[in-house]
Amino acid sequence: METTVRTDIKEKIVAEAFELFCRNGVKSVSMDDIAQHLSMSKKTIYKWFSNKDEVVYSAVSGYLKSIECDCEGILCSSGNAIEELFNIMGTTRKIFSSIHPSIFHDLQKYHAGAWKLWQDHKNHYIFGKVKQNLERGIAEGLFREDLDVEVIARLRLVQIELPFNQHLFPRHQFELIRVQMATLEHYMLGIATLKGHKLINEYKQVTEEE
Repeated sequence: METTVRTDIKEKIVAEAFELFCRNGVKSVSMDDIAQHLSMSKKTIYKWFSNKDEVVYSAVSGYLKSIECDCEGILCSSGNAIEELFNIMGTTRKIFSSIHPSIFHDLQKYHAGAWKLWQDHKNHYIFGKVKQNLERGIAEGLFREDLDVEVIARLRLVQIELPFNQHLFPRHQFELIRVQMATLEHYMLGIATLKGHKLINEYKQVTEEE
């Protein structure tokens, strides 16, 4: 019982800290802020974590595991490769509407371990799922047969981080969710066959003249 209580406290610290990171960015959130947000003494937090870097690492690790779980659910419930992408789009909209634009920058600059977690997740898990989706779409006749799957999958990985590039998309001018949705839709339309385009329009409830 005591072990369960301790685990619950640790998970609560991680979850609440991640919420603060998403809202304010990682760099601007201190251990004092986390303690105040939790109505908990900083001493209690230090029972579980030696420093903020450990909190960030645990928060990112837990979040990526939850994302993988959501993704597996989407893959199981989607009827075809394009429906899969639209379902991913819905999840992406939810994620990017709640994430502070500076998160990638803060992780890369100040939290090497957590940044490596994200990079490994992107380069292995996400890359594998993108390839599976492309191969599924080709087999279903929804994506072009001439696609270079390895190249296109890697291009998609670059697209995921593009909205966070403030030189290309200044924060005061572009919302993360707006850029992410535009890049995902551009990606879909670029890989689709005519059959795929028609299905995309059905999902979007758009009528186009041929």
